[in-house]
Amino acid sequence: MLITALSQIPGVSGDEARVRNFIKEKLSLWGIKHYTDSLGNLYALKEGSKNREEIGLMLCAHMDEVGLMVSAIEKSGHLRFYKVGGIYEKHLVSKPVCIGANNVLGVIGAKAVHLQKTEEREKPLEAEKLYIDIGAKNKEDAEKAVKVGDYVTFWSESSSSANIIKGKALDNRAGCAALLEILQRDYPISFTAVFTVQEEIGIRGARVAAYRVNPRIALVIETTGAVDIPEAREQDYATSLGAGPAFTVQDESVIAHPRILERLIEVAESQKKPYQFRRYGGNFTDAGAIAPAGSGVAAGVISTPCRYIHTPVSMLFKEDWENLVEIVDAFIRSVHEKGLEI
Repeated sequence: MLITALSQIPGVSGDEARVRNFIKEKLSLWGIKHYTDSLGNLYALKEGSKNREEIGLMLCAHMDEVGLMVSAIEKSGHLRFYKVGGIYEKHLVSKPVCIGANNVLGVIGAKAVHLQKTEEREKPLEAEKLYIDIGAKNKEDAEKAVKVGDYVTFWSESSSSANIIKGKALDNRAGCAALLEILQRDYPISFTAVFTVQEEIGIRGARVAAYRVNPRIALVIETTGAVDIPEAREQDYATSLGAGPAFTVQDESVIAHPRILERLIEVAESQKKPYQFRRYGGNFTDAGAIAPAGSGVAAGVISTPCRYIHTPVSMLFKEDWENLVEIVDAFIRSVHEKGLEI
């Protein structure tokens, strides 16, 4: 399955090459024209069966994931690290990780519990107090396997069973998989699909892509947090698994264009597909970089709800993802059939 295959690939922000190469192989296999810019964004040119001229539609999904980077190697052979993107320290201790191009395995360690002071035990240890253990005897031994600047990803095995998909980096490999599914289908109109880089550290790739494509309309395909868990109040769920893909009204980076939001609702209802609104205004998406680009772009966001986002193992419902694909499909066709006045 595309989601689980993409989930397994390391691709921390700034190190998306392996994800990009996987996607490029698929595009080449399907005969879809594509190219890469100097930042690393991957552009796929989908030609329409009736109109091969671009009408200014861009679809977008980011390739990168949150992770770590080796910052120093101690005399003991243990590795210090920086965080890359939004990771909470409480998710780090004792987690297995994969390091560098050679996929060196390690585990995140901390001071032994019996050596910690009472106050240290009561709160998550900061990243500066953690380290990665690869089983090296000393610094020289560690340097044979890794180096300062190596990227570090969580290590976990992706799986799909019944309606559940689990794995790392579902934000936003689920979006990339949806975009790949869309690109395999035939459409009457032409559009550009962009797999962006460095979203998790400031929506950098989308900023470049928006100026390069210069679209009139943009739909960002994302993965968003679902916190429908026992400890949370229902009004704080943001999104819920099984309630359908989520439409963004606004977040810290963008207010969704009302015509895009209206059209998403219209096509979802016409297709009898469930949908929900993302009930949390925090965080950012690529839409925040796309909307103000050039003379302005009408941008919207559709997301697959996902539990435990930005952790070693996330979870989503396959049915939510499948409904997202169908709504995006119907949105594209509606632009051909009805246009979209901005």
